[in-house]
Amino acid sequence: MARTTSASGAHPHEPHGDGFAGKLNWLRAGVLGANDGIVSTAGLVVGVAAATTDTAALFTAGIAGISAGAISMAVGEYVSVSTQRDSERALLAKERRELRDEPDYELAELSEIYQAKGLTPETARKVAEELTAHDAFTAHAEAELGLNPTELTNPWQAALSSAVAFTLGALLPLLAILLPPVTARIPVTFAAVLAALALTGSVSAGLGGSSRGRAVLRVVVGGALAMAVTYGIGQLADVAGI
Repeated sequence: MARTTSASGAHPHEPHGDGFAGKLNWLRAGVLGANDGIVSTAGLVVGVAAATTDTAALFTAGIAGISAGAISMAVGEYVSVSTQRDSERALLAKERRELRDEPDYELAELSEIYQAKGLTPETARKVAEELTAHDAFTAHAEAELGLNPTELTNPWQAALSSAVAFTLGALLPLLAILLPPVTARIPVTFAAVLAALALTGSVSAGLGGSSRGRAVLRVVVGGALAMAVTYGIGQLADVAGI
């Protein structure tokens, strides 16, 4: 069966554009945030469970860890994205001034960018002129700075997404440690956490187009190591009577 294409010549099921790339980045960040929530909370509750069987202590430690982790992730993401956004805005303002004060120089600069991409001088000049006539600011921002002026990241959205992803991931080890019988708590938590990490590693690798096997192995080994270390610390605390 022949493949159909859109008017632009692109396959209708093949995503293109900055919007799709942005969504992939958000999804990947969400998966990584959930992964952080799983690992950090699992390490915390396994360590406490190794030292005590008290359900109230486990619940308190888990909730405290989730709250602190989610707030820390949100604040860190907000500060990081705000700083990036401020820098992008400064670059865009500079570009707008240069377009206003030196339009001929900017046109020549845009033409040189397209020449460097492989176009002939004549074609590059024509492309630069047509793009400048259509929307000079956006054309220069995308070609020179790699920025779309209408798609700057929102720091509040980034902070909320990070906090939600972390919290959702963190709930799994907390429930896994609280719901089973006391004797099964740690084995069930280990199994649930490693299975969840294998899933997040596979999804993350799929989004990035990298090897699923290596990605899964990295996160599973890292998560198992984190829980083993905190379990050992909890056991030592229990033996010492702390």
